[in-house]
Amino acid sequence: MNCYQTPDAGSWKGRPSADRAYLHENIRLLDLSAGDLPKQESLTPVLLGYACDEGVVRNLGRPGARNGPQALRGALGKLPLLREGSLLWDAGDLACTDGDLETLQQEFSEAVYQLLHCGYFPLAIGGGHDIAFAHFLGLCRAKGPETSIGILNFDAHLDLRTPLPRSHSGSPFLQIAHLCKEQGREFHYGCLGVRRDANAQELWDRATSLGAMTVGREDMEARKLDRVMDRIVQFMEPLDAVYLTIDLDGFSSAYAPGVSAASPMGFSPEVMMPCLDIIISSGKLLSMDIAELNPGHDRDAQTAVLAASLVHRLLHFPGLF
Repeated sequence: MNCYQTPDAGSWKGRPSADRAYLHENIRLLDLSAGDLPKQESLTPVLLGYACDEGVVRNLGRPGARNGPQALRGALGKLPLLREGSLLWDAGDLACTDGDLETLQQEFSEAVYQLLHCGYFPLAIGGGHDIAFAHFLGLCRAKGPETSIGILNFDAHLDLRTPLPRSHSGSPFLQIAHLCKEQGREFHYGCLGVRRDANAQELWDRATSLGAMTVGREDMEARKLDRVMDRIVQFMEPLDAVYLTIDLDGFSSAYAPGVSAASPMGFSPEVMMPCLDIIISSGKLLSMDIAELNPGHDRDAQTAVLAASLVHRLLHFPGLF
């Protein structure tokens, strides 16, 4: 893999403890270029970075998300380990250094496929939201068309734009729709937290034509949360597996200033966390990624800490790992 960068133990730092009480003290490194991967007997979480700005730049966004994987490692490593045992592997990054987004996406998809094949649960960290096409391509390689895979995207944007003519961070789910059609798969897509002021009417029309489920930002409030979770459950019910992707720009910039397209109009972690829990508890979650972490625009690393807290909640969810 030409885009691959091996994991670095130096990325994991934090307060030392006598009893290995923090995540940075419980990381195992997994070199994807070292030959056959060790197969896992039980589901095992592994971080995989997508260090890429190219899709954001093509979409005329502000660059910097290529540094997201390292920023998340820095924040995650300082969090406590709440149960004994080696909890998390780090498989390093795939990086776009020459503008060749398409090669990166192919190599990233291959890495996702390898990890799933060997019993790992991919926790991918972006990078722009073009990570979603690469990630889903890997899921399709691992699971045949007879497996119905649904996508739940927490995001301010539908990301159903047409490539111009090349793919970018605003086009991944339209690319996935086309991929599903080519492979004879049904396209199951739900976007939650999507904003009217962040998507042209053309994109709403496209979402309707593709049969996408949309939950508007105005519904992502505590008083409406039961209805939102009912819609998530109904979406997941007929599916075999679920791929969860979280674009941090769906959160209000009060909580997530360090993203590629910040806005104060997003939702809160208070609403997101119960949604995350119900998706995990379904038993159908196949993999997850977090996109658009842009540390150059962060404030006191609060966006990195938010992303790390989402990962931390997943890692410690009862019965998952």
